[in-house]
Amino acid sequence: MMASMQMVRRRAWIAMVESAWRRRSVVWLSGVRRAGKTVLAQTLSNVDYFDCERPRTRRLLDDPEAFLDSVGPGRIVLDEIHRLANPSELLKVAADHYPKTRVLATGSSTLGGSAKFRDTLTGRKVEVWLTPMIAADLVDFGNRQLDHRLLQGGLPSFFASPDVPEMDFQDWIDAYWAKDILELFRLERRQSFLRFVELVLARSGGIFTANVFGRECGVSHTTIANYLAVLEATFVAHVVRPFSSRPSTEIVAAPKVYGFDTGFVCYYRGWHGLRREDLGLLWEHYVLNEIQARLQTRDLRYWRDKRGHEIDFVWQRRGAAPAAIECKWSAGDLDPAGLRAFRSRYPRGSNFVVVADTPRPLTRHIGDLDVEVVRLEDLIAAIGGAAR
Repeated sequence: MMASMQMVRRRAWIAMVESAWRRRSVVWLSGVRRAGKTVLAQTLSNVDYFDCERPRTRRLLDDPEAFLDSVGPGRIVLDEIHRLANPSELLKVAADHYPKTRVLATGSSTLGGSAKFRDTLTGRKVEVWLTPMIAADLVDFGNRQLDHRLLQGGLPSFFASPDVPEMDFQDWIDAYWAKDILELFRLERRQSFLRFVELVLARSGGIFTANVFGRECGVSHTTIANYLAVLEATFVAHVVRPFSSRPSTEIVAAPKVYGFDTGFVCYYRGWHGLRREDLGLLWEHYVLNEIQARLQTRDLRYWRDKRGHEIDFVWQRRGAAPAAIECKWSAGDLDPAGLRAFRSRYPRGSNFVVVADTPRPLTRHIGDLDVEVVRLEDLIAAIGGAAR
């Protein structure tokens, strides 16, 4: 039986927050609306919780020093801190003058993504990005059915629903506009922006061309670029840029854009159930989410040449050879043409095919290529040290 979402202690994320607190006294916990930030914060041990959506709490925080003097050393949560008039001021005072007070502040965007934050607290805080549910969460929620996670998505309340929560998807979009976009970014043209969100989610994983989206949304390509920056700052879209050093033969500018959650991708594609041919695309999204969550990075690339050969993701740390990552629902789905083309240009580096159906990692020899066929956990273990 699936655990009630209110009772779940998401152990991997709790450990990540605790680790961040050991590095800095201020931790910024970000993530999309309903990703579970509030519940995660409340399941931390020995914390005092303050909901900044409440007017009474905001009045209490008007004088940061008086507030921090009153709470003393300990651990506090400032939920939805962007509701304050000057949220970065309180966090800066806490970091500089109250190092024994551990502060966890939550919000729906990156600190640098909104004009509401006048100081991004560089060097004063550690950021933890709470993504949609990862593999460890499936264990904590008592439901390891991957197809359920792919169809209903990784927002805990959506995942915990016994059926696809059709109405909740539109309710989420409405709240996103009203509580995130209007408060943090003050965009106009609601219809054009929400049409753009719908198109990005429906076409998730494809090459992004601003002019095409501009025509369909009735705005300029400059406005589309601004819209995309807002989606990226609020974690609703992920921009994966091309890996290239040979502009004459490779794609060098056009990014791929992924929607933040498989459930929303399914909803906007009109998928009420999953067919075998749908699983590869959703697995690619799930792998991206896991890498981003576990390594806390968006620094992935993709590769494509002008003849159509492609690698799903390229991971490269500074000074190291690029690792090629192909995402396949089944090991039998691998077409090695993309790997061969990539390695003809970049011969050094590991080749991974991450699949959903292999019981153990194995090495395949394809011509002169060594290809590691791995589970998702094996992939994270192989590339994880490069993220730290």
